Parts: sequence; C-alpha cells; structure tokens
Amino acid sequence: MRKPYVILIGSASGIGKSTIASELAKELGIKHLIETDFIREIVRGIIGPDYAPALHKSSFDAYVTLKDKQRFDGNTANLISAGFEEHASFVIPAIEKVIKRAVDDYDDLVIEGVHLVPGFLDIEKFKKDASIHFFVLTADEEVHKERFVKRAMKIKRGGKHLEYFKENRIINNYLVKQALEHRVPVINNLDINETKKRMLSLIKEICKEMIFQHSVDQLELETDIILNKYGGRIMDVSYFLPGFGEPLRRKVNVYDPSEAKRFIQQLQENPKRKKDLEGLYELSGNVHRHRICAPDEESLEAMIKELENKGLLYQINKD
Repeated sequence: MRKPYVILIGSASGIGKSTIASELAKELGIKHLIETDFIREIVRGIIGPDYAPALHKSSFDAYVTLKDKQRFDGNTANLISAGFEEHASFVIPAIEKVIKRAVDDYDDLVIEGVHLVPGFLDIEKFKKDASIHFFVLTADEEVHKERFVKRAMKIKRGGKHLEYFKENRIINNYLVKQALEHRVPVINNLDINETKKRMLSLIKEICKEMIFQHSVDQLELETDIILNKYGGRIMDVSYFLPGFGEPLRRKVNVYDPSEAKRFIQQLQENPKRKKDLEGLYELSGNVHRHRICAPDEESLEAMIKELENKGLLYQINKD
C-alpha cells in the first residue's frame, strides 16, 4: 500500500500556484486541496492582533508592524522579508497540524499558499508515513507582474493591492532563496502543462536506469529531449572507467531546463572545464549511466525511444 500524498506548493502571490495546485490535484485524484489563506484565517480567530499584529496584516505588508525597523538600516528587501517571516511563523504550526491529520487519516492532500516557507516547515517528521513533496514556484519578473495584475483584478483587489507588486516580488525572491538553501525544488512556472509535468516527474518516481553513449557536444540534445520535450529529469551519473572495479558516481538531480542550459553555456565559455569533461568521457568510451524519470509511463517510453533513435543510448536495460 502506498503512502498518502502530501503535496506542498509555495509561491508569492500571482505566480500561479492555485492553478497548478488544482491541476495537480485533479491529475493525482486528490480530493483535499487547501489554501494556507484559509488556515491563516482560523489562526487569526484564535490569536488576536494585539498579540500578533503581523498575522493580521497581509504577507506583503506585515513589515509595517515590526517594532525594530531601524535594525534593517534602510534595506527594504530584508525588512519586507522579516515582516513576512513574522507573519508566516504564526501559520506554520497550524499547517503542520493539518498535514498530521491528513497523514493520520491516510488522506491525500494538496496545500498551496505563500505561507509554505522552506526552512520553517518541518516536513522531515512526516516522511516516514507520507509521500511528501514540497515545491516553490517562481516566474520571471515581467510574467509575474502580468499575472499579479490579472489576479488582483479577478478577485477584485485592485487599487491598493496592485501597489504591492514590489513587495510580492521580494517575497518571491525570498522564497526561492529559502528553497535553494533547503534543497526544495524550484519550478519556473512558464507554462501550466510543463510545470505540471515537471512536478509529476518528481512526485511519481517513474524512472529507469539507462546506459548512454554520446559525446560532450551531444549533452544539449540529451537534455533537450529529457527535460524540455518530455518534462522529465536526470538523476545521478556513473562513468565506467577502465581499471576501476566500481563506476565513478556523481549525484545529480536535474529537472530544470534552465539549469541544464546554464551548465552547457558554462562549458562553452570555459574551454578548460569542457576539455576536462571530454577527457572523462574519452576515458569511459563516452559511456555513462543515468537514472531518467518522466511524469508518466507513456512519456518515459516515448523518451527512451527518441533517445534511442537519436543514437544517444548504448544499451537499454531489460527489467
């Protein structure tokens, strides 16, 4: 029997987390979808504004309640982030209670909201009994601004609410920073379907060990097929070197096409680094092993077939 799913999706306002959460819940057949804003309202009913003034402000303007603003010495980003931390800290314990109840009842659950802060939320204590997955969504500034405005108008929070895009952008940057520090996947939400596929490839663990044989120059083709076309990911790499009893292993977990693109660009811009990698490839006869994952079985099989057709595979492992 599989463990219950607990999917946590955090982001600043206007990134698109509600849409993604709904789509993901539908795809996985999860009935329980909760916004942290609702959890916050319950907490507000228990803890009054005199005790927790930051809680009773919005996430983006909670900083106005801080009593020691001078310690930030004019650093607006740090001030806004500190106010947001204070605001979210009152909601986190209630979120953890909701997760515990779902796990105890063996219920699948999706929670989405700005209050899901990596480093604040303790998900380790649930991993024994739940298949728990934490994501932070982001988008580039122009895309974020466009969505933020549309969302504000849709929920009839124009006017003053629209003035707080800068603060929300700072919260976005803060959440991304926290996610990177705490090894929480950051997904660039450019397209709903692509985002959903990337998240499913991390959630479902539909993977297969494959042996590749190609040159360093063909890395771009490999990553384009796996990451861009099929929304998959690449896990770990093993090089088979002559004279070594065990392969040389390196831990990787690449699911973001922009990360792969940056790596390839760095190779192009640094001839020595590229030459070193080419030397490793030559020693192994260009043969190396990856674990590749996809959002579903159909995508995995199609991915493998295309990799084979492009001449990138040395051998397809038989189960």
